[in-house]
Amino acid sequence: MRLEIVTPERTVYEKEEVQMIITHAAKGDIGILPNHAPLISPLDPTIVRVKLNDQLEEKIFVSGGFLEVRPDQVTILAEAAELPSEIDVERAKAAKERAEKRLKNKEKIDAVRAELALKRAMNRLKVTEI
Repeated sequence: MRLEIVTPERTVYEKEEVQMIITHAAKGDIGILPNHAPLISPLDPTIVRVKLNDQLEEKIFVSGGFLEVRPDQVTILAEAAELPSEIDVERAKAAKERAEKRLKNKEKIDAVRAELALKRAMNRLKVTEI
């Protein structure tokens, strides 16, 4: 099955043959195998795990968008997406700390925005873990 992750600026990830895709869709975690039933779902900030074979897995951070599944292809249209090598770990840690501080200090903040920032930062950090 083919996987393509694209943003308005670029194609972030493209593989002709993947064994399985695992991510968090609107209604929970989903595993996609070849010949999966067609599906379209929104995505929150999440990690896309790509199983290339029984031993090799890659992770990509997606900051939200849409997942389209067809029997032979999966396309993710993302607001933004990053490979582990593109993530600035120190910047992600700082963003996580800022978001946590804003959520603790609940006055004068947009809680939803702070929660999304925290989720993005935490998923960026998870993608960089080995």
